[in-house]
Amino acid sequence: MPYSAEINRSNPSCFLFLIDQSGSMSDSFPGEIVKKKSVGVSDAINNLLQNLVIRCAKEEGVRDYFHVGVIGYGTSVGPAFSGALAGKEMVPISEIANSPARIDERTKKVDDGAGGLLEQKVRFPIWFDPIANGGTPMVQALNLAKTTVGSFIAQHPNSFPPVVIHITDGESTDGEPSSAFKELTSLTSADGNVLLFNVHISSNPNATTTAFPDSPAQLPDQYAKTLFEGASFLTPFMRSIASEHGLTVGDGAKGFVLNADLVLVIQALDIGTRPSNLR
Repeated sequence: MPYSAEINRSNPSCFLFLIDQSGSMSDSFPGEIVKKKSVGVSDAINNLLQNLVIRCAKEEGVRDYFHVGVIGYGTSVGPAFSGALAGKEMVPISEIANSPARIDERTKKVDDGAGGLLEQKVRFPIWFDPIANGGTPMVQALNLAKTTVGSFIAQHPNSFPPVVIHITDGESTDGEPSSAFKELTSLTSADGNVLLFNVHISSNPNATTTAFPDSPAQLPDQYAKTLFEGASFLTPFMRSIASEHGLTVGDGAKGFVLNADLVLVIQALDIGTRPSNLR
């Protein structure tokens, strides 16, 4: 049965985040008045990286169940970690745990026990900074993603297949990406094909929030349909995680989200990064 390989230190899996860093990512996030798309996405990625570190932490330290990479594309295309990890395409999760670029201090609201909320200061590790500049060379980025996960599969041929999570707000400026999507998702480990999520923050005024549809019929334009067609089908376990988030998904649901607010982007990241068989 595909997508059932045990994930452990001798047989890790990997996550690759493919992030649009074009100039339009400086626009406001859907549902937000002041937060830029680039800032919201970077916060979501940093929060997810912290959660992955916590998920892999054991008494003796952080176990390398996963390797993780972040590729940005805008003015240039390449690895997008900040700090000591800058320039690295894929690193073990323990290296991420040990090498944040910095620790920011943030505030969050917590229950005060009397029906109110208090602001609490928290430490927030940063591995990935917001950038919004240049065009949208999506095909070049997808080709680099193919090379990166292909190298991982060559080293770990029996792994749970790599998961690629692609977040974009615009159309490709270096060609039509359908073939690049197919080439990426045609890569396979012994456990199945690479899984691709496309999270599309559309500027189309007719775009309504759509999460994990099983048909492109209600999508507002051909580009949204292209991203839908390029995405992978959700695995049964991913569909169960979607249900935990209160989302109704069918057996043919694809890893595609349209015009998501920040909450839905975070939910999509969680659904894409919770394989069922961590050991």
